[in-house]
Amino acid sequence: MHRGRRKGIAQAGNEVAFGEYGIQAVEPGWVSAQQIEACRTTLVRELERNARIWIRIFPDKPITKKPAETRMGKGKGDVDHWVAVVRSGRILFELGGITREQAEEAHRLVSYKLPIRTRLRERLRLGGERG
Repeated sequence: MHRGRRKGIAQAGNEVAFGEYGIQAVEPGWVSAQQIEACRTTLVRELERNARIWIRIFPDKPITKKPAETRMGKGKGDVDHWVAVVRSGRILFELGGITREQAEEAHRLVSYKLPIRTRLRERLRLGGERG
């Protein structure tokens, strides 16, 4: 697969759809499968049993790599790892059944695991009011 372009704003997946809070990407980038799993385990450990977690991205882009000290040519390398292409505005994770303080703490811990800047988004209610 080609490397593609990471610039631009997310056209889909940019609204909080399932939970009350969402962790949104502020800048574009690649998020690897290992980073997504690290965020998932952090969320599961931080939040209680009654909390709900939705993962809104999936690593479906293969990244290939040639072995070290290999001569040029002889085709493309083998698949090294998988990444999810994330554009700015994309909701990465959604959280439900928790308070605002718990969501802010979970966002703080998850942001350390990600290679891109993120922010916490609240779900827009009918009429735009929060609460």
